[in-house]
Amino acid sequence: MFTIEHEFDSTVITLVDEGDIPIHEDITINAFEECITIEQLEPQTDRVQKITLSPEQLRDLAAALNLPEGVYQLREMRD
Repeated sequence: MFTIEHEFDSTVITLVDEGDIPIHEDITINAFEECITIEQLEPQTDRVQKITLSPEQLRDLAAALNLPEGVYQLREMRD
């Protein structure tokens, strides 16, 4: 399950682990114009872990999920 909320300066997506035995904390993704942050509570330390991606890194990650093993570089098509 996931939720999507539109804030003033970002879109917030929350991913909820809803398996039979939830083993992971919710993940919160904040999409800003200049970066994307991914946050998850670390229960052992009770601290939020945060990763920051550029829009280009997110684009590459989305492409990588659908490609076979290898090395790739995405380029914009020019006319």
